[in-house]
Amino acid sequence: QVQLVESGGGLVQAGESLRLSCAASGRSFNGYAMGWFRQVPGKERETVAAITWSGRGTWYADSVKGRFTISRDNAKNTVYLQMSSLRADDTAVYYCAADRGGYTGLYYQYQKDYIYWGQGTQVTVSS
Repeated sequence: QVQLVESGGGLVQAGESLRLSCAASGRSFNGYAMGWFRQVPGKERETVAAITWSGRGTWYADSVKGRFTISRDNAKNTVYLQMSSLRADDTAVYYCAADRGGYTGLYYQYQKDYIYWGQGTQVTVSS
């Protein structure tokens, strides 16, 4: 079992930056592909970014490509989402998630591939 806790959300102005963190506990962080997702009330949750267990492979949604960076520190059991040039439409609850592990070397674009989820952190960008 893996427990995930997001932090770093808050209220920022458009154009500013924010870094989200997702701390994992319960089992070794190594071997798990990770992802960041976001959801706006009334809309489906969307995948924002994903990263392989080693950190060597990453994927981004077109809407955040060039502005967001996903990274991880396996020694600290933490995955990050650095968000820059934030826009009002980035406002959402952001979630991190982990797959079932196993050192697959893959990242996953689809939510069905993730089985452990955090509770989310609110990011609000004012224009």
